[in-house]
Amino acid sequence: MKIVKLFLRLTLSVGFLSAVADRFGWWSADVSAWGNWNSFLEYTQSINPWLPGSLIPAVGGIATGAEIIFPIFLLIGYKTELFARLSGFLLLAFGLAMAFSVGIKGPLDYSVFSASAGAFALSLMNEKYYEIDTLIFKQKQDRTY
Repeated sequence: MKIVKLFLRLTLSVGFLSAVADRFGWWSADVSAWGNWNSFLEYTQSINPWLPGSLIPAVGGIATGAEIIFPIFLLIGYKTELFARLSGFLLLAFGLAMAFSVGIKGPLDYSVFSASAGAFALSLMNEKYYEIDTLIFKQKQDRTY
């Protein structure tokens, strides 16, 4: 079970960070989905057509911030269960927005719902394995004695 938890932490984190790298143009054009921030914002508008255009930069910025913070905390194992749960909700929101705006095929092809389910599964794994929480918990225990 420990290796499964580590695998989930790593794959969810790399998936989020890869998407962030894409919208900042850090992937080559031949493998990029967006390639730059403006294309990402256009896509954000396409999957959120009910939002006013003036809110799209904020929504894109908030999503990107979450997609940077959540994987970093998952990678280091800080409050893993919380950030896994938040990641699950974020991915579920992405998947539902995609499904309702452009159809169900996109989130299924990109395994958005599978990643969401993996994040929720990770949030239920309480045993610590290579997580900074282990050190924090140990320090708190040492102070109580």
